[in-house]
Amino acid sequence: MEPSSRNGRGLAESDEQAADLGFTYRLRKSGEVDVLRRGRVAVTLRGALAAEFLAEAGAGFAAMQQTMARLTGNYKRGNERRASKHPRNRR
Repeated sequence: MEPSSRNGRGLAESDEQAADLGFTYRLRKSGEVDVLRRGRVAVTLRGALAAEFLAEAGAGFAAMQQTMARLTGNYKRGNERRASKHPRNRR
């Protein structure tokens, strides 16, 4: 893959799109951290949890997306395969 096809984070465009779950975060003056999904606040972290999250903030883009998904409870729960076979979900 050519270097020009990579973005500033070191991921190829297709890798970033696959890793992008729509999460961002913002730090407040009070030390709280808002985790946003598609621009809406999903969870607010305070105290030790906020400090731990900020310590991990240097991780890669995909790792941070997964961390934020886990903090909000919005991640795969292991039942996707079984649910896809349900008559309601068949295509």
